[in-house]
Amino acid sequence: MGVKRYWAKSDNTITNAYSADLVTRGTGSNMGASDILEVFSIYAQAGTSSFEKSRSLIKFNATASTDSIKYDRDNSVIPVSGNVSFYLRIYNAPHSSTLPKNYTMTVSAVSGSWQEGTGLDMDGYKDKGDSNWINRYSASSGHTAWSSEGGDYFTDASSSFTVSYDTGVEDIELNITTLVEQWISSSNNSQTALNMGSKEDEGLGVYLTSTYEAAARSYYTKKFFGRGTEFFFKRPCIEARWDSTIKDNRSNFFHSSSLATADENIYTLYLYNYFKGQLRNIPSIGGSGGKIYLSVFSGSADNTVPATGAIALYPDGTNVLAGSGITTVATGGFVSTGIYSASFCMTAAGLATNRLKTCFDVWFSGGHGQGCETIGAGQGTHFHTSSFPIYSVVASNEAPSEEYRTKIMNLKKVYRENETARFRVYTRTKDWSPNIYVKATEAAALDIVESGSYEVYRVVDDAKIVPYGTGSDLHTQMSYDVSGNYFDLDMQMLEPGYMYGVKFAYYNNSVGDWVEQPEVFKFRVESRQN
Repeated sequence: MGVKRYWAKSDNTITNAYSADLVTRGTGSNMGASDILEVFSIYAQAGTSSFEKSRSLIKFNATASTDSIKYDRDNSVIPVSGNVSFYLRIYNAPHSSTLPKNYTMTVSAVSGSWQEGTGLDMDGYKDKGDSNWINRYSASSGHTAWSSEGGDYFTDASSSFTVSYDTGVEDIELNITTLVEQWISSSNNSQTALNMGSKEDEGLGVYLTSTYEAAARSYYTKKFFGRGTEFFFKRPCIEARWDSTIKDNRSNFFHSSSLATADENIYTLYLYNYFKGQLRNIPSIGGSGGKIYLSVFSGSADNTVPATGAIALYPDGTNVLAGSGITTVATGGFVSTGIYSASFCMTAAGLATNRLKTCFDVWFSGGHGQGCETIGAGQGTHFHTSSFPIYSVVASNEAPSEEYRTKIMNLKKVYRENETARFRVYTRTKDWSPNIYVKATEAAALDIVESGSYEVYRVVDDAKIVPYGTGSDLHTQMSYDVSGNYFDLDMQMLEPGYMYGVKFAYYNNSVGDWVEQPEVFKFRVESRQN
């Protein structure tokens, strides 16, 4: 899937600003039900050296919630620590008041529990209770004070971040991976992340850095949309991003070539274990860490079954070991529930493989020397036998200028808001021109796009909902297998009642850039009640 959003569950603005009389401070005020969050620093309004401050609190977790980050980690919806990035996204709320420019904000983990509250008044500061500038918690009108007025925050580098503004209208899009991993590994969750420590998840504070809060000038007013905003996509969220691509080379496997690097000559095949329509682990292999093995065979005389005697693979020392008989076995392993892979390199020099058009892959257990290097030995457990075409790398006399035609083969007109849909993408080169015989006897040409990314936008206003993720995270990169490219999309990220469009961009090595394709594919998302 590659991208998933977790919306804020509670938020509040706390302040020590003066009310309209410039005498009484609003330190007891609460704005937990407001749809706006506010941050400012006002200097010398009530006196020559007076300071007034406003800070925002945001929390994303919900106890025992099935849409929590911890829950999704435990259920393999998002990857393990080290394989996923988490970004805080808070959106600017336009307003007519003075906007600060050229300043820096701090985003820090909150220390200690706090309650959101039900206050709305952001002008007169008349609504009281729950979390405010002085207190963080109210239980039956009993209050627990912050250790320091204005909130308690962690200041270590792993959980305190800064974001700079030039014009002041910018959103916040900040990598807070280390902090989220600490939340996942809190004592309540009893899970250790990858050398990132642990903290109880009490959310974040957003405020001007101390230099600007204490400056002898005013920085007012920066506003953000809160969780109660009417704008679905402007709610604060944490966005998980990861490279979820599966690159199954069953349709684009090549002999090793001196025209390619050592890494480029290694290709990967996948095994998908579906039982009654559901992916599940092979019992005798197990889950994470379970090993599986693969050998490759040429075909029989009619090329319908594997021939006796496995083909020697290149001993790279990692996937295929050197030694007598071992070079015919590639060691595979666990990818995710029910999915296994094996990587290897096939040389053509001096072997009959340079004349092969089809090879057979046999998956088995037991390891090296268990008999699966020779069909029929009967020592290892055979799980699956399949086939794949094999091609040769050739150089070109000209720089290619590839253009594609794209189609989503299984596109539906309507999707439900609570489903995750898989989109199957068919691509072929634009200049494919079959004759009548080819049209009648062969399937349409299929070209795998090895570097393809998707974007989702809302049709009514062209708002980019899931922009192209072509940076370091590659969270919108498409996978591919024997049937072509595909990607999964979590419809819970999209607001029901609207039509959305999908666009594609393919990386063109000839020009060293991503090229957006002309086709657009549209669908509508409806509420589950409809």
